[in-house]
Amino acid sequence: MKKLVVFTGAGISVESGLPTFRGTDGLWEGYRVEDVATPEAWLRDPELVQEFYNQRRLACMEAKPNKAHIKLAELEKDFDVRIITQNIDDLHERAGSTHVLHLHGEIMKSQSSKNAEMVYQLDGPTINMGDNCELGSQLRPHVVWFGEAVPNMIPATKLSREADVFVVIGTSLQVYPAANLLYETNPLCKLILIDPNADHYRVPPNVIKIEESATKGVDYLVELLDK
Repeated sequence: MKKLVVFTGAGISVESGLPTFRGTDGLWEGYRVEDVATPEAWLRDPELVQEFYNQRRLACMEAKPNKAHIKLAELEKDFDVRIITQNIDDLHERAGSTHVLHLHGEIMKSQSSKNAEMVYQLDGPTINMGDNCELGSQLRPHVVWFGEAVPNMIPATKLSREADVFVVIGTSLQVYPAANLLYETNPLCKLILIDPNADHYRVPPNVIKIEESATKGVDYLVELLDK
């Protein structure tokens, strides 16, 4: 069974009603990224950061997987599908994908602010100030902030190198180190890029570009995979 590795970004979830991480005005939901998505922001104003992610978590819980998420899950019938995502939502899992690697964390989990390996599943939208891990330290969102290490890059790189087909959906390929994954693939790997602005991306000439949204683009992807 061929290994199909799909690397997804905010563009696949925007069609489920979740906004892209950074808007054209440089803001995320009206906030400066530096004020809500860095370790320094957490140290400076943990209440603001906590409330920001509580709202994002609520939006995630209210969102539903779209056709792109669902079709990628259905491809598991014919391919060994591995999802690598920059997204912190759980829409891939809720659509039925069974192998999902999150590069930037999972918003439906919390972690100890003292030990990042102490991670807990959440069953609601809220982490309160005063909610502590067993070490007695405040729980924070299980999200990789700017300036923090991306531990899942190592298994993501390994998956990319093993891919027979590598598909990029809805990511600007501007966030590093994640954007390097396309270049970790082997020379015989089939490369496909799905994005409304695909023709403007500077990628290797052997990349097949599908200039469509995620939900429309996956239809073309299925056709390509059948060939």
